[in-house]
This record gives sequence, structure tokens and C-alpha cells, in this order.
Amino acid sequence: MIHAADPQRILLVTGMSGAGKSTVLKTLEDLGWEVVDNLPLLLLNRLLATEQPLTHRDGSRPLALGIGPGTRGFDAEQIVGRIKLLSEERDRDVGTLFLDCAGVELERRYAETRRRHPLAADRPASDGIARERELLAPLRRWASQLIDTTRLSANDLAQQIRATYDVPGQSGPTLSVLSFGFARGVPRNADLVLDMRFLRNPHWVPELRPGTGRDADVSAYVAADPAYPEAMAAIETLLGTLVPRYGAVGKAYVTVAFGCTGGRHRSVHVAERMAAWLRDAGFSPTVTHRDLGSFPQNALEDAPQAP
Repeated sequence: MIHAADPQRILLVTGMSGAGKSTVLKTLEDLGWEVVDNLPLLLLNRLLATEQPLTHRDGSRPLALGIGPGTRGFDAEQIVGRIKLLSEERDRDVGTLFLDCAGVELERRYAETRRRHPLAADRPASDGIARERELLAPLRRWASQLIDTTRLSANDLAQQIRATYDVPGQSGPTLSVLSFGFARGVPRNADLVLDMRFLRNPHWVPELRPGTGRDADVSAYVAADPAYPEAMAAIETLLGTLVPRYGAVGKAYVTVAFGCTGGRHRSVHVAERMAAWLRDAGFSPTVTHRDLGSFPQNALEDAPQAP
């Protein structure tokens, strides 16, 4: 848990152009970091003195600063000196991440993307790479962590950043559980769609028809289906496996949708049950019942099952 007295975490992200700085900053932003790229050094004090948003007034949100030779007023020695001063402040936890990459691989990346090296607009990329190594040498020596991305894909690099710089309680995906009726269309934003029409349908029980999957008698009727226990156990296993994986690969929003014919009974019950299970498993889902207020119609429902 982060307390107000904890020092603010600041990470300077620098390194060779083409080595993955954009990937790192994007991943940190997905993890809940505040990210500022190419901030002139003269404005750093002003940024640090600016009050954080209301949601992070306790200083809990870490700050990542992207910097390189393209930054206005870039001077590696001055930046190292500024980092040293920041590191001496008790309310700052300052680190430097340097992204390196072999020159041959950097040349290949520039050739593939057809981009010009920022320090070699009218010369071979190799000239700009050599010049940049010279300019960045003080920062490379000072860096608290170095990642060589020569053999890393963008996804590999993102996964390494997630493993190292995750912010507990801030980086997980926003999880939504949705119930709906197939008769009114499949939700377009769902990541997982699970069909509950294999369960027996309360719609065809006159005394249950006016109710919803939130009612105890409707829920009991659905749960009494012989296939129910095994199916619910399988869905719990599926969600327990997939939801953390969505977070691990950086998905910001995950929607799990449960459907039945009309969207009032079976899907509502299962959505409520699975949302409760997800909460017990440590997640914080939001539950929405898209078609709960729809009027029950016999023509929309599947045929009644034999008793």
C-alpha cells in the first residue's frame, strides 16, 4: 500500500533512438504512470511543483520522463547532475532506465521503417547512431537499469517493463460483466461472449416469467439445471485463467458478456453469480444488465423444454 509519506517514484527513460523508448513510455502509461516525453530540462522543476490531479494527490502516481538528444536543451552531463540533486531529496525516488541496442540492429530497424535517424537527416543512419552513443554516454554510465533490446520484440520489451514497473492497484484492466439477450443483438464491445441458452428457461414457468435473474426463485430454478454445476465451474476456470492474462498483455478494458434469449433471466443470474466470484477472486467488476428492462415476449424466447 502506498502512503502519503512514501517518496514519489520518478523514472527517467532514455537511450538510443529506435531502441524502444516509445514502447516503454506507452507501456508505463498503460500501467498507470504519468508520462511526459521530451520535456525541456528547464521545465522539470515547474512540472514537479505542479499539484497532481485530485485522484492522485497522495503522490501515489509515479512519473516517467522520456528524454533524449531530441529534447530541447539536451545536455547529458547537466541531466545527470539534475538527477543527482533529485535523488538527494527524501520525497523523490529517482531511477534511470537506459535502452540500448546493437548498431547493426538499429540500422535494420531504420531501414525497415524508412525513417531517418534524428541525428543523421542527410547522412547514413550509422553516422547518427555513432553520434548519439557519444552524446548519451554519461546517461548510460549513470543509469540504474539498462535493457538491451537488440533481441527483443516490442511485445517482449513491453512484458519486461510490466514485470518490473507494475503499479499495484493501478494497472489492472477495467473489468465489466454484462448480461444481454441474443434476440436484441450481441454486444459489439464484448471480449468474451458466453451463451447461457443451454440452461432451462424460467420464461416458460408462468409464476417465474415476470421475475428476473436477480430474484431468488428464478435463480434457484436456473441453478437446478443438471448441467449448471459443471458449467459454472468451467466458466470460473476460464475466467480465472483469461482475465489475468488480458491484464498481463496490457488490455485496458475487458468485457465478459453472458447471453440468453431475452436477457432477463438466465444471463442475468449467471452474470451476477460470476461477478460475485470475480470479486472473491480479487477483481473489481462492474455489472450491467443491458436488456433487463425489456418486456418479456413469447415470440422471442426459445421453445419450452419438456418437463
